[in-house]
Amino acid sequence: MKPVFHLIFLGLAACSTQISMPEPREGQALFAENCASCHGTTGRGDGPWASDLSTRPPDLTKLSDGGKFPRVRVLSVIDGYHRANLQGQEMPEFGLLLEGETVPIETDDGVLTPTPRPLAALLVYLESIQEY
Repeated sequence: MKPVFHLIFLGLAACSTQISMPEPREGQALFAENCASCHGTTGRGDGPWASDLSTRPPDLTKLSDGGKFPRVRVLSVIDGYHRANLQGQEMPEFGLLLEGETVPIETDDGVLTPTPRPLAALLVYLESIQEY
């Protein structure tokens, strides 16, 4: 009886564990590793590789339109879905950002969308560097 009780207790404890949302610093580390060479360390599109690209990387501190951060559009560009229609697009797809545990991200329409944690962390970081 004792082992069964122990398993039930562990199962209940696992169910009550909350998923922690990523903090901007978690996304900042991913940004430095995957994005800064083109977008620059501050996200302004002035990374060391920017001048070698046919299209200058955008200033990621100015993504908010009218004071609202476009989460769905940003996620779509990062994961590659939205980039198919962008002219001169040289941004690679980051498959590793699309793997791992998921966290619920509230999208523009108020829907909670399961999003891979690395992708969510990058989104949270980009949202934190916006200049309104």
